Amino acid sequence: MRVDLFDFELPTENIALRPARPRDSARLLGVSAEGPFRDRIVRDLPSLLNPGDVLVFNDTRVIPAQLEGQRGDARIGATLHKRIDLRRWQAFVRNAKRLRPDDVIQFGAGVSGIAETRHDDGSWTLFFPGEEPVEVLLERAGRMPLPPYIAGKRPTDEQDRTDYQTMFATKDGAVAAPTAALHFTPDLLEGLTASGVQTEMLTLHVGAGTFLPVKAEDTDDHAMHAEWGTIDAGTADRLNAARAGGNRVIAVGTTSLRLLESATGDDRVIRPFEGDTSIFITPGYKFRAIDGLMTNFHLPKSTLFMLVSALMGRDRMQAAYAHAIAQGYRFYSYGDSSLLLP
Repeated sequence: MRVDLFDFELPTENIALRPARPRDSARLLGVSAEGPFRDRIVRDLPSLLNPGDVLVFNDTRVIPAQLEGQRGDARIGATLHKRIDLRRWQAFVRNAKRLRPDDVIQFGAGVSGIAETRHDDGSWTLFFPGEEPVEVLLERAGRMPLPPYIAGKRPTDEQDRTDYQTMFATKDGAVAAPTAALHFTPDLLEGLTASGVQTEMLTLHVGAGTFLPVKAEDTDDHAMHAEWGTIDAGTADRLNAARAGGNRVIAVGTTSLRLLESATGDDRVIRPFEGDTSIFITPGYKFRAIDGLMTNFHLPKSTLFMLVSALMGRDRMQAAYAHAIAQGYRFYSYGDSSLLLP
C-alpha cells in the first residue's frame, strides 16, 4: 500500500511534552467499528470494559540508553536499541561517518564503548569493556532515550526517569516505553480488578526502531527492526482459556499486540514465545490473538498508525484522529489514549 495514504496534518500544539498528572487523568477516546466517538478519561476504563475482559501489559523497563561521547575530537551520539549479548548492543549512531571499526568512544563517568561492526542499515555494534554489567554503566553515563519529537523540543531531565516508565516496568531492556501503560496507576488497577477485569503480563523490549520514519513510498518496501520478547506457557494458557470462555483479550499498547500476534497461529491459539519479532501489521492483516487495543495517538505515516488502521479501518482511524485533533487531544508518547474495539 502507498505510505501517503496514512498521512495527516498534526498541529505542533497537539504534541505532549509532559504526561498528564495524575497519570489516569489523561483523556481516552473510545472508538468502535461504527457510531459516535466517545470522549472519556482513562480513569473511566473500568466502566468501559466487561467483567472477564483481559488487559495484557508489557512489563519491560526502559534503560538510560542514550549516550553522548567523544572519539578523539569528534562528538558521537549513540542510542542503543537491541541487545546482542551481555556486553554488546546494536546502536544507532549520530555522526557515524567519523567512526571506524575498533574506535573507542569515551562516554564519560568511566564508561567507554568500542565500535566493532557497521551494519547495512548504518547502525553499529558497540562493545562495552569492563566487569560491571552494562546496565550499571548506563545508569552512570546514560540518559533516558526520549522520542525525537520530545527530545527535539526540550532537554531530557531527571523527571523523565520516572515519567517515562510504567508502573509495571520490571524487566530491563527497552529503549522506548510501552506508552499506553504509562496511564495506569495503582488506584486504576484496583478499580479494574473490582469490576472483574483480568490482567496478564508479557515482555517485549521495545527498540528505538519504533521511532524510525517510513522512508519507502510503499509499505512492501519497508523493513521493520526486530525486537526481543517472551510469553510464558502459563500466560498463553490463561489467555486461550479466557477467549474460549467468550471473554475479550485487549492489548495495552501496540508492543503487547505485536508480540501476541507473533505468538499466535492461524488456528488462533496463543503459544509460548521467546525470540525476535519483526511483525509489520498493515491493512488486510487478519488479527488472531486480540479483540481490542488501548493505545496512544501515533505519528503520521508511521508503522503504528498503519497498525491501528489495520485493526479499525483506515477511514475510521483518519476520522478518529481528525476528531482527536479538533478536540485538543494530546499526541504521542506523553499524550492521551484511545480504546479501539473493532
